[in-house]
Amino acid sequence: MKRTLFICLAVLGISVLRPAVAEIFQQKVELYAGDIPNAIRTDNPGVVHDERFNDQFVIGISKPSLTAYLPEGKDKASSAVVICPGGGYFGVSAIKEGQEVAERFAENGIAAFVLHYRMPSPETMNNPDTGPLQDLQQALAVVKSRAEKWHINPDHIGVMGFSAGGHLAATAATHYQKPVLSSLTTELVTPDFQILVYPVISMQSGITHQGSRDLLLGNPALEARVDAFSNEKRVSGDTAPAYIVHANDDQAVVVDNALEYYNALRAHDVSVQMLLLQEGGHGFGMRHPVDWFDGVLQWVTARSN
Repeated sequence: MKRTLFICLAVLGISVLRPAVAEIFQQKVELYAGDIPNAIRTDNPGVVHDERFNDQFVIGISKPSLTAYLPEGKDKASSAVVICPGGGYFGVSAIKEGQEVAERFAENGIAAFVLHYRMPSPETMNNPDTGPLQDLQQALAVVKSRAEKWHINPDHIGVMGFSAGGHLAATAATHYQKPVLSSLTTELVTPDFQILVYPVISMQSGITHQGSRDLLLGNPALEARVDAFSNEKRVSGDTAPAYIVHANDDQAVVVDNALEYYNALRAHDVSVQMLLLQEGGHGFGMRHPVDWFDGVLQWVTARSN
């Protein structure tokens, strides 16, 4: 069956004020019980490196964390999304690409979980290129296994990522067939949808974000690993539906990443909606003059009905 394809083009506009519609319950969630598999050192939850621009950039994460933002007073099971903030696989932008996103979801009745995943490093993990993916797959498994407790629809749990976090989210959406941990099943780690905001998609020279590639795959990177983590090459007809947001003038992660992924999804008849912002550059998070997030909410809600 042919799936629906939408493309939205947007220019700068005025954000719409919105009332909160749900109270939020915030909770720290244990991601791993006991030692972290494949970890060499697990004692560093991260260091706040930069607090400018009303944000927190956290680096050096070798012990991952998951924080739940749950809407209270729901009379039916909600959708849920695991959020991966960006930071070039060097750190995470904890507020504008994490906390603020989760709060907006929860205010609108959608459960959200902010993941501070481990940074790929041979000093802290045995396999740096799969360490962050392991954490995201573990987070998906934890959320799915506790869906009833948290009043979540277990069949509508997705991933969302910004920049390098977008690469991680897209990796989860295209590398689910063989979970990193043998203790996890494909069903537990497969996202039901993906939301990617100015994402790094490809590891190919000329299009990739070189810093993200170097930290994830090493420099020089093996060609086989470059191809394996170029997610536009991993799309299939079973890949989860996607919502993509990117700015045309992004100089850090060029918009070709979004376009390549969009074209791959389209070629495999995967439902995809894309919002291209005329301006905005890179790293705007929840602070763009256009309320791009409103479209995300509508898309998630429509898919859950």
